[in-house]
Amino acid sequence: MGQMRSQVDLLHQTSKIVSSGLTLDEMLRELIQLAVQVTACDACLIYLAEPEGDVVLRASQLPHTNEIGHVRIKLGEGVTGWVAEHKSAVALASKAAADTRFKKFPALIEDTYEAFLSVPLVSGGDVIGVINVHHKQPRPHSPAEISLMTFMGEQIGGAIANSRLSKENVRLQVETQEMKRQLETRKLVERAKGILQSKYKLSEEAAYLRLRNESRRLRRPMRDLAEAIILAEDVVSSSDGKPGAGVTS
Repeated sequence: MGQMRSQVDLLHQTSKIVSSGLTLDEMLRELIQLAVQVTACDACLIYLAEPEGDVVLRASQLPHTNEIGHVRIKLGEGVTGWVAEHKSAVALASKAAADTRFKKFPALIEDTYEAFLSVPLVSGGDVIGVINVHHKQPRPHSPAEISLMTFMGEQIGGAIANSRLSKENVRLQVETQEMKRQLETRKLVERAKGILQSKYKLSEEAAYLRLRNESRRLRRPMRDLAEAIILAEDVVSSSDGKPGAGVTS
């Protein structure tokens, strides 16, 4: 690999991309460009692991609009699947397609190139995906070059794992807020039902049906109606000077 970056510089560049607030897809595109600069390759692809175990093409230097998200490789299938399964890099200096592990995808022109270096993206011992770099011409890969790409794979794997964790945390926060909102709504509806039961001598079911039907008639959420009923009751209680209504003597 020509003009190789040092690991320190590579770490700095990766960290800069990861902390830039990009979406996962945008981040993958930036990381591919970094890999292209580091390896002087003719093509680069990133596959990400799915929960069921397959790895799926998620980003590419060359345009593969129809293949992104659709090229799916099982663990152990082809060189990419082998790398994902064994968590180990594979370096093919020439005639990559002749390797017994190789599986060709007709839609990927990269599979016709001579040299192929495939490295796992790992984080905490887990395979996050695989990054492949291709050269059109034969190109031996030195141990130092493979080591650098392995290091890069670790950095990218960690970055992707953190991005996914951040996204999952946001999802959980949204779900938690929604659960709180639903609980608050239920409490308000229960209180409003109690007011209707007491005021109109209704059963619990009848009070609920009254709320529901009024909600449908007015096309307003039951929460809004419940809040209005509670507010009206509080106003009446306050004006009547009922105990606990906030009226001082």
